[in-house]
Amino acid sequence: MLEQDIQEVLFTEEQLKARVKEIAREIEQDYRGKEIMLISVLRGSFIFMADLCRAIDLPCTLDFMSVSSYGKGTTSSGQVQITKDLSEDITGRHVIVVEDILDSGNTLSYLLKILQHRHPASIRLCTLLDKPDRRVKPVEVHYSGFTIPDAFVVGYGLDYAEKYRNLPYIGIVKPEVYGG
Repeated sequence: MLEQDIQEVLFTEEQLKARVKEIAREIEQDYRGKEIMLISVLRGSFIFMADLCRAIDLPCTLDFMSVSSYGKGTTSSGQVQITKDLSEDITGRHVIVVEDILDSGNTLSYLLKILQHRHPASIRLCTLLDKPDRRVKPVEVHYSGFTIPDAFVVGYGLDYAEKYRNLPYIGIVKPEVYGG
């Protein structure tokens, strides 16, 4: 039923699994001998982070944040609000923020500044998808899964109207589905 709304599959389940393992190896190399803390930016990154943490062969802890820049509307208000904060203190810890998609950079720029003020030992960003064509604020990405075109994508945790998160691949939604 959901698959009929997909115009094109960008990344298959197999491609996603392979890339997640590659990112895990990069993180292991960078943090050899250290404990890391992965922070998922909810909701879109939860599947990616679950697969990523299982692929990393290092001691790691997990936490979750939720932020919104949309309020009750469908376009970004530009004001970022933390709707669920971390449960753990990050002072002195090696933090990797795990995000599903980086586009404008507004939300992540704000979030990374807030986390930096909490004095982690280090902080890096890991994003599954990067849309550099939409960037309006510079954000340094340390680990990136795939660079994608400016298209509306769903699956593997990403949604449209809270649907499609459960697709095992990432696909482009047909424009008629979202009014594009």
